[in-house]
Amino acid sequence: MTVMMRLRPSLILVLIAATAMVLVACSDGAVNPRSDAAEGRVEANVGAIRVSVLKVQPRQVVVYDELPGRVSARRTAEIRPQVNGIVRKVIFTEGAEVSADQPLFQIDPAPFAADVEAASAVLARAEADLVNATVKHERVTALAASQATSAAALGDAKAAQAQARASVAEARANVTRRELELSYATVRSPIAGRIGQALTTEGSLASVGASTALAVVQQIDSVYLDVRQSSIRREQLEERLDPGRSEHADVLPVGILTITGKPYEFPGKILFSDSTVDPGTGSIAMRVEVPNPHRQLLPGMYLRARVPSAIYPDALTVPQQAVRRDPSGQAQLTVIGSDNAAGIRDVELGPLVERQYVVLSGLRPGETVVVEGQDRTAAGQPLELVPYQRPSPKSES
Repeated sequence: MTVMMRLRPSLILVLIAATAMVLVACSDGAVNPRSDAAEGRVEANVGAIRVSVLKVQPRQVVVYDELPGRVSARRTAEIRPQVNGIVRKVIFTEGAEVSADQPLFQIDPAPFAADVEAASAVLARAEADLVNATVKHERVTALAASQATSAAALGDAKAAQAQARASVAEARANVTRRELELSYATVRSPIAGRIGQALTTEGSLASVGASTALAVVQQIDSVYLDVRQSSIRREQLEERLDPGRSEHADVLPVGILTITGKPYEFPGKILFSDSTVDPGTGSIAMRVEVPNPHRQLLPGMYLRARVPSAIYPDALTVPQQAVRRDPSGQAQLTVIGSDNAAGIRDVELGPLVERQYVVLSGLRPGETVVVEGQDRTAAGQPLELVPYQRPSPKSES
């Protein structure tokens, strides 16, 4: 009792506070079962397997073949003279766009103008002869009416008039011909397009029978790309098209790859497929029309065309990484069932299009497929399903 009285009042307060803290700690450990339950839920969430899934829906898939082809101009015109003469002037800019009927070369017109004048003189003389023959025919006809001349004279007058008419027609046709030759002295472009270099110069002789043209004009606002596709692939494509639809194989767009391998901004269109199969290669010729507003594609270029070779109107597709194979090579998918459990299923795969497999059998529309995380799934394990996000084209490349 004496010792307790000797203790300082502050020390007594410290002992009382420590005793209270011990009592509170003991009461928390005995009556806090909610904390244990919360910790159990956290551990359960941590134990769930996180997988990326995709719900498959039918869509149209078109399979393409990349085929090499050569570019040709839509229209090509060789500029050739239709009369012989000396070239006096080249009246176009090489490499420029020309319009239809635009003058390109000027051949010396003087000889042709002289021929027109001579032909016109012949026509005038023939017309004068016709007037004279007509007057004689009228006089003889009047005399024949009064029986003052013979029937033979009347017949001669009629023949002379008819001959004079024929001479006038011949002379008039000759004038037309000479005027046409005079117009041919100005060589014009028959089509609109881009003209190349002048293959002749001023002072050279333009000859009708020359083997070399004066210039070449090519219409390249749209160009042709000629390719060859296997006849079997073409037949398979036609068989897969639904006869009840208006869609036809030639209506499907054709992707074009430039000479550097980059996609061309304008799709092509199949104009026609040849009706004859090459017996040596078993291929069929096809012509694709490609817009060329920027004149980027030039005749003679070799490009690649993505030509349709198969079509699946209602195809089920899955990403490439969703497919696994067993030791025998059988393709398999991990499918989420109605009980939110994963199961392995054998499937039959079709072609791979843009990193997406076409599933021919073994999968139904609306089912959910695991795309990423198949190797972490096991029987009885809870799953956390996360929608699959397809990577952007930049990340894929």
